[in-house]
Amino acid sequence: MLRVTKLTDYATVVMTVLAARPDAVLSASELAERAGLEAPTVAKLLKPLAQAGLVEGFRGANGGYRLARPAAQIGLIDIVEAMEGPLAMTECSGHDGQCGIEHSCGVRANWRRINDVVVDALRSMTLAQMLEPPPPSPSKRTRRIDVRLEPV
Repeated sequence: MLRVTKLTDYATVVMTVLAARPDAVLSASELAERAGLEAPTVAKLLKPLAQAGLVEGFRGANGGYRLARPAAQIGLIDIVEAMEGPLAMTECSGHDGQCGIEHSCGVRANWRRINDVVVDALRSMTLAQMLEPPPPSPSKRTRRIDVRLEPV
């Protein structure tokens, strides 16, 4: 199954909390409370997010964290790569020389294409968009049918 790690998922939640209050500096404990996560987990997330330049940390009595740039300029790929490293669906999707059969493999090029599509999708979805309500799913959309009843 393809999925991001639990920590990456939680990092996205913490980042949306920060994005919802872009001018505020929130402590790790405030972030934990607002995100519904344990404080040690949030502390563990903030280090790689700061190292990737996604959040800024401030020390002191009024210290805490805020986004390092506007939410509209942070793609989900930035968060995923901060937490997990470069996205690679298969051993050979990310770097050459990682797989023993890559020279004779008939599916390598297609896995790279799939990897590129996933990266592009994560790059095109911004943190700001994650704050927006999701569009209605196609199965839940209501269709309007104009009907005129003839008087009898």
